[in-house]
Order: sequence, then C-alpha cells, then structure tokens
Amino acid sequence: MSDLLRTYGRGLAGLFIALTAVWILVMILVPQLFMIERSLWNRTVSTDISLRIDRAYNEVSLLELDSQNATEAERQELAERISALRAQIAEWEAEETDPPKVYSLYNYTRMSALHVRIFVKTIFYSALVTILALVVCYPIAYAVAQVATPQRAAFLLLGLIIPYAINELLRVYAWLMILDYQGVLNTMLSWIGVTDLAAGQWIPFLESPAAVFVAMVYAYILFMAFPIYNTLETLDRNQIEAARDLGASTWRIHWRVAIPHAKPGIAVGCIMTFMLSASSYSVPQIMTRGTSGDWFSQTIYRQFFESNNWNQGAAYAFTLLVVCILFIFLMMMIFRVGIRDIAR
Repeated sequence: MSDLLRTYGRGLAGLFIALTAVWILVMILVPQLFMIERSLWNRTVSTDISLRIDRAYNEVSLLELDSQNATEAERQELAERISALRAQIAEWEAEETDPPKVYSLYNYTRMSALHVRIFVKTIFYSALVTILALVVCYPIAYAVAQVATPQRAAFLLLGLIIPYAINELLRVYAWLMILDYQGVLNTMLSWIGVTDLAAGQWIPFLESPAAVFVAMVYAYILFMAFPIYNTLETLDRNQIEAARDLGASTWRIHWRVAIPHAKPGIAVGCIMTFMLSASSYSVPQIMTRGTSGDWFSQTIYRQFFESNNWNQGAAYAFTLLVVCILFIFLMMMIFRVGIRDIAR
C-alpha cells in the first residue's frame, strides 16, 4: 500500500483501490453470494394441498346450501365458517402458487447417482488434461526460456500466440474437422488403407474422451506454457552449466535445478488448466456431440436452461467451485508454494 501511495500519489492510488474494490464486489462477491444463497433454498409444495383446496371448496358449497334453509342465527354462524374457509383457501392457494422458501442443504443432497458419476468423471478427466498439458508444455517452455536463441524463442512464442487470435470455438471446430468420422485424420488413414470411408469403416475418434483431451490441451496450452516460461526465464543459466560440469545428467538437471525453480509457474499452470477444463462447456459439447457422455458443466447448463431449476444448478455450480478451490490448495501443498509465489 505504501509503495502504491509513493508511486502514484493519494488521488490515483485511491482511484485504483476503489476500482479494484468495485471489481471484486460486482464481479466476484455478489455473483458468488447470490449463487450460494440460491443453492440453499427450495420451494416445496405439499402433495395434498390441491386435495385440501378441493375439499374446502366442496365444504363451502355445502355450507352455502345449508344457509338457504337455516335460521337467522344459524346463517350468521354458517357465514363465519364460510368466511374462515375462504380465508384458509386463499392461504392454501397462495402457498400452492408461490410456496415459501425453505433453507436447507436439500439441493446438495439430491444429486442423483448418475450426476455423481459425471461429476467424478469430470474431475478425473480434468486432472488428466492438466497432466497432459504439463507434459506437453514444460519442454516447450524450457526450450523457449533456456535453449533457443532470442530469435528462435520469439518465433516459438509467436507460434503459440497466433492461434489465440482466432476464436476458441473455431479452434475447437478445427479439431472436430480433423477427428471427425470423415475428417482429415480418417481421410489420411484411408489413403494408406487403414480405413475405408466409402464403406463407412472409419475410426471413431470422437467417441473417445481422448478427442476432448486433445482439444482441451490445444485450447488451454498457453495457460500452462506461459506461467512455466515466465519462471524458467528467471533461471540463471550458470546453474544449469554448473550442474552439467559436475556430471549431472539431463534428467537430473531438470529434476534438481529446473523443475524446483519452475514450481510456482507449474502450480499456476496446473491450477488454470484444471479450472478451465473442469468448467469447460463448449469443448466437450462440440467434440463429443453426446456420443461419449456429458461433462459436469453440461449437466449444470441443463439444470439452469433446460430444467429451469436454478437452485439445483447453483448447488451443482458451487460444488464444482469448492472442488476447484480445494485443487488450488492441493497444488500449493504439492509444490510447496504460497500465494505470493503464485502471484509473482
């Protein structure tokens, strides 16, 4: 705070702090609090309320018939009973049309066995995507940061950035065209006799989760590569040369020198890739087209916009958020880094 005040002065620093506070409040806290509040209540209508209303109307009709042949005193008594019944009917009808909110954990406990399997599968698959992205991106980041000349490093970074000038949906559709039943890959395999497109004999790549893995790794590669590159770029090459002079193998140099130095970047890359994969809707929706099962994000979408059950959808979304937060702490524990290390 003091550094901010010294650098920009009270006026500009106060403006920065106010804008940050508004952004945190409007974009983070309010939506999350609304989602949590929505997930904690539900409206339940008694199954026999319609029957009670019908019986009350019947009783009112009978009392009105009785009042026609009753004495003046009896009519007054019957009128009071009819008035009380009509008030009770109005209360029941209001409850039927606008049931009261009941706060409980009901929305969290009514997740079906199928949705639990989808949730576990999504978390497992997101972890696999994260591992694949790490395996692919670490060598690229190391090569750009430590091995390549400045000119080659610039070309490699440009090659990573250029695809992101295209919309994510178009990049995912590009992989759909490559892996489709009569796509580029099956066409190339038909040239060497592995598949026969004319006879409908092709390899169903899209029916495998691997198709989603490939598209996700490609879609989120920068979110893994850049944090690792940023940390490896600060690694003194003299440490690598010293390890090599002392007889360390390439594997040992990476294990004892490069990877420990890159821990904050690896942790950030894993966190970002996992969270993007777990919450991705467009990639599994486009790549699977319903042939290899839903991801949990698709289940959440259906709860909101197809079932119109916003309370259940909010509970599902908050459950996924909690798992992503726990994953952040897991990465911090595994790589032994703190919030300051991640934020650098």
